[in-house]
Amino acid sequence: MASRKDPTDLSVEEKLKTLYQLQTTLSSIDEKRAMRGELPLEVQDLEDEIAGLDTRIEKIQNEIKDYQSAITMKKGEINEAQSYVDRYQKQLDEVKNNREYDTLTKEIEFQSLEIQLCEKKIKEALIRIDERNHDLEQAAALKEDRLVALADKKSELDEIMQETREEEEKLKAKAKEYETKIEDRLLTSFKRIRKNARNGLGIVYVQRDACGGCFNKIPPQRQLDIKMHKKIIVCEYCGRIMIDPELAGVKIDAATGEEKPKRKRAIRKTTTKKKAETEAPVEEA
Repeated sequence: MASRKDPTDLSVEEKLKTLYQLQTTLSSIDEKRAMRGELPLEVQDLEDEIAGLDTRIEKIQNEIKDYQSAITMKKGEINEAQSYVDRYQKQLDEVKNNREYDTLTKEIEFQSLEIQLCEKKIKEALIRIDERNHDLEQAAALKEDRLVALADKKSELDEIMQETREEEEKLKAKAKEYETKIEDRLLTSFKRIRKNARNGLGIVYVQRDACGGCFNKIPPQRQLDIKMHKKIIVCEYCGRIMIDPELAGVKIDAATGEEKPKRKRAIRKTTTKKKAETEAPVEEA
């Protein structure tokens, strides 16, 4: 069994041809992914929004717990203050001078004010709890709505991916095979060019005396160099690798300079007609 040819030993012509085959395969993968449209982004946005709602719901729940804890604490303070008031009230019956009476009266007044303040704080906390419960209901309803939308989008995306997954996997395997035939340095350069190119084209053929990627005119001498396949030539404007249309297997119309559309073979019907004429009976004179 013959060993695999070292990529560095390939001729420039073979390198260009393999690169173009890789580009064609990758473009086919891009087309399959384009069928998904904005769905992956929409799914990601919904997942991010739901995660944000989860954080918001957790925050609201923690705030409600804090308010409830504050209410419990204030109720404890009210009970404590009330016990002081009750004790001071009993002591009033046993006072022996005005000084003790004034002191106890001030303490009772102070504890009564503490009770009023705590009651006010409890009312404010209850109002805040009602508000936060309302916010919690809204956030939960919005989350439920987004979960339904996410399920629909995922179902739609899964359906599209199911249709293209098998074919896409075959194309990926084919692309990997082509990559093994290309030397690392050239493959890295190709991938970098393709990543920076808006249309994902890293190698293009000459079309109407211009670059097939950026459509800037190519000088005749440079076109001749491209046809010679002696070295890797890139477009001086966009940096894409250039390939001769003939080497790429693309037929160019001499009149327009554009790629010729593939024509379907017309089915000739003359044979049946002739056969019918020859089989027709001849009338006697």
